[in-house]
Amino acid sequence: MNWRVALGVVLVLAGGFLASRVQTDGGNIEVRDVRFTGAAGNAMSALLYVPRTASAAHPAPGVLAVHGYINSRETQDGFAIELARRGMVVLAIDQTGHGYSAPPAFLHGFGGPDGLSYLRLQPFVDQARVGLIGHSMGGWAVLKAAEAQPDHYLAMALVGSSTGTFTTKEGTPTFPRNLAVVYGRWDEFAQFMWQSPSGEALARAEKLQKLFGTDHGVVPERLYGDAAKGTARVYFMPSTTHPGEHLSMEAIGEAVHWLTKRLAAPTKLKADNQTWMWKELGTLVALLGAVIVLFSLPVALLQTRWFEALAGESKAATPSWSTIGLAALIPAASYFPLFNLADKQVPLSAHFPQGITNGVLLWVVANGLLTMTVLFIEVFRRRALGLAWPKSNLVRTAQALVVAVATMLAFLGLLLLSDLLFKTDLRFWIVAMKWPAPWHWAVIWSYVPALIAFFVLSHAATAALIDSQMWFVDAWFRLAMAYCGGFVLLLVLQYAPMLFDRPLLLDEPLLTIVAIQFVALLAIVAAVQAASYRATGTVWLGAFLNGMWITTVVVAGQATQFAVPGAG
Repeated sequence: MNWRVALGVVLVLAGGFLASRVQTDGGNIEVRDVRFTGAAGNAMSALLYVPRTASAAHPAPGVLAVHGYINSRETQDGFAIELARRGMVVLAIDQTGHGYSAPPAFLHGFGGPDGLSYLRLQPFVDQARVGLIGHSMGGWAVLKAAEAQPDHYLAMALVGSSTGTFTTKEGTPTFPRNLAVVYGRWDEFAQFMWQSPSGEALARAEKLQKLFGTDHGVVPERLYGDAAKGTARVYFMPSTTHPGEHLSMEAIGEAVHWLTKRLAAPTKLKADNQTWMWKELGTLVALLGAVIVLFSLPVALLQTRWFEALAGESKAATPSWSTIGLAALIPAASYFPLFNLADKQVPLSAHFPQGITNGVLLWVVANGLLTMTVLFIEVFRRRALGLAWPKSNLVRTAQALVVAVATMLAFLGLLLLSDLLFKTDLRFWIVAMKWPAPWHWAVIWSYVPALIAFFVLSHAATAALIDSQMWFVDAWFRLAMAYCGGFVLLLVLQYAPMLFDRPLLLDEPLLTIVAIQFVALLAIVAAVQAASYRATGTVWLGAFLNGMWITTVVVAGQATQFAVPGAG
């Protein structure tokens, strides 16, 4: 086995082992992958964290934890791990239409009522001490659970979320019961959630004041109301952004401490006694290992007698900073307009059931056509790009496809292995790669042709930037600049006003956060292209592989908003 491939596999196993040891607290917590049926017959999925101290004879407090939009159950790991370490049973569900919970998304109270019902059925859960915690849209899920079962929970923590949003009940001094609002100083959704110009100004928002029963600004960390009557209120403002609330010891500590106190958790730990970040490190190591396999295995396969004919060298690169600039700026400049156009004009259907992925689809089609125009100009001008093939091009293209498929199968094997052995995704923060749900496979086939075509064109357009003699890091950096540079600039411009407690430059909070994921994924695309092009001198291998793995990762990680055949 090629040493780089071996290193990648070792990192996946080592990182997964570390993550598993942390989320099980060294064996003190059992993490179960559970599937159950909702009240409407809908299939639901969750991770159930059960402390060893919890039993039918000695039931423990229970907490329902729900992630936000276009995330999944493991995104709540920081909150779930710390709550479980304090002796509480935690059910971290996949919202409807997310992860392994059946679509469509947004139905059945986002899965919140079903999750609460399932949690309370567990014999080792004390039904008199049940709490709710949700981040962003997950807050709406737990609010729906509280509306449906008002006497079946004792306390709630809304993290980066709000009452009275997206069909949820408006908050009052008595609803929800015993509430903590944890809202980041630089949270991107302040205007949408609370009608506040910024997270920093939230304390003065009328909506929050009504929730706390005051006519004055809400004082952070001051206790309002009476916990015994269920009217306790507290507001925390950690110094972080909306997605950053998942990586903030401050945000996690405040939410966990509130529920620990309200539910009388059996294990007393200080708010800053946290270990979840080591689990995040473990899954990051595993993710990096899988990426190494993704760009190293194709090169290793070219060294075998079956595929050695595919190996080749490219001509000397003639790097053009104008090419890098165009490749970087145009896709980033078209990002918001095309995604918003897709949201309005591309209808959801059984074959194209994901709103965000439909945005990706329109974005790649539009930029692919633009790239093709630039490419034709380059071909006429240079006649030296990676699409120039010898007479045996059909055979070599077929070989490239076989190598890409073989690599993709190995990559999928690592995703499945992590799920089965460690009950973890390959992830860091909001960038996650997970084994797809059964119904995702048909959806993947709908999107993958357009993405492969896009990468053929984009790889050809940037092929003149690199050659076979170039160091891998140098080639990767040039391509990463071309693919990610525009999005990095976009994010800098968007977030710069927040340094002065102002809102985003453009009112696009969701797509701004998605752009962070774009940067990470496109940096990996650049690594795959750099390794494949250096080894073959052509664009096909990298384009095939990038089209397949990007489609799989995006589809498996997005919300499915339309009914899909085969999804129970």
